[in-house]
Amino acid sequence: MDESIYREQIIDLYEHPLNHGHLETPDWTYEEDNPLCGDVIRIDVKLDDQNRVAEVAWSGDGCAISQAAASLLTEEIKGKTLDEVRTFDKDELLELIGVKLSMARVKCALLSLKVLKAGAYGMPEPEVLRGTDKE
Repeated sequence: MDESIYREQIIDLYEHPLNHGHLETPDWTYEEDNPLCGDVIRIDVKLDDQNRVAEVAWSGDGCAISQAAASLLTEEIKGKTLDEVRTFDKDELLELIGVKLSMARVKCALLSLKVLKAGAYGMPEPEVLRGTDKE
């Protein structure tokens, strides 16, 4: 596929981001920055009673790649289980972005995934969330 289509998509997502904002009562919030380039991403996630992503929002500042990646990632994880979020990998995100990136830009693109995983791994195991642990 023509990379110019993906480049246009990146600019469009930068100008009109998906899932941008904050959630009022997230199950987790995590924020991180890339001090080398100044990108900052925060992700809020709300899980449903089956530990699937019911709502997700992101906020932050940075380059078009980091902002577009956050939009694409948050859109992609809707409906996924906590375990699926935890196993979502960098190749999947880079494929969503669709353009070949320099190493510096790969770090920009992967910041949102780093934030998402840090938040997801900071959550208790799903059995604890559902209250199925037997006392």
